[in-house]
Amino acid sequence: MKTPAHSRAMSLVAFVLVIVGFQLLAFAYRAAERILLAHRDRPDTVYVVDSALAARLLRQEGSLEEGERTGGSHSASGAPAAVRRNAGHEPAADRIVSRSPHRRVENFRFNPNTVTADELRRLGFTDKQAASIDAYRQKGGRFRRKSDFAKSYVVSDSVYARLEPYIDIPLLDINRADSAAFDALPGIGGYFARQMVLHRRRLGGSYSDVRQLLEIYHFSQDKLDAIADLITLDSATVRPYPFWSLPVDSLRRHPAIGTYATARSIVFYREHQPRSAWTLEGLRKAGILTEEQAERLSLCRIGTP
Repeated sequence: MKTPAHSRAMSLVAFVLVIVGFQLLAFAYRAAERILLAHRDRPDTVYVVDSALAARLLRQEGSLEEGERTGGSHSASGAPAAVRRNAGHEPAADRIVSRSPHRRVENFRFNPNTVTADELRRLGFTDKQAASIDAYRQKGGRFRRKSDFAKSYVVSDSVYARLEPYIDIPLLDINRADSAAFDALPGIGGYFARQMVLHRRRLGGSYSDVRQLLEIYHFSQDKLDAIADLITLDSATVRPYPFWSLPVDSLRRHPAIGTYATARSIVFYREHQPRSAWTLEGLRKAGILTEEQAERLSLCRIGTP
């Protein structure tokens, strides 16, 4: 004999099965609806005919859309040699399609870090997908490379293949960046971000060559290689270093000079040599600059004497 507790358990199991069954049916319905909408623009029947018959059918089929009329091949005379049109569907399927208007998908250049939700929808993303991308950015996420955008779980391979030529992520100009922008680069971190700003200041206010980053203590070639495709240096932002006019106290602050003695020797050289001899090679041959100092200074855009 069944006890009340046993009956309640059986009722609970039955209720759970009903809920699960309802969810499965709802999932199946949504999946079928998505398939219908995904294929509504794809003709599922193709009639291949000769050009004369195609022209006659097109005259008879006044309801054929322009895309269907021009979708087939053409004969030498220009008349269509094929007619494309959808096969008939069940009324219920047609009602589902009619409730979901066509969405026009656009292609245009965009930065995934700044593109708006409305622009994402214009690019073909759903409201939910656009909200997901925006939420990722709101939490501090950033797309540094095109491939980062491809890794987003809402960006399918086919969508990325279509949008990849239009993705425009600006490179970081190392003469315009602040420490926060440097910190956002992969593998940099707070310490190196501060040093990159400080080293730029010591160089006279601007980098002349990205290789000058290697002069920062412990800034390795591997670290530079890891960000090489993310940074740039606009020549318009480079300030010529007034090497041939600076006084001793200013010269000695340059990382490649460093000491008062070297700076004083450079000034002495300028005072006793004609301007035609004012070259880094002349300073090296005079023993004022070492090979390493001359090489480091050669990376600077030095103002004319």
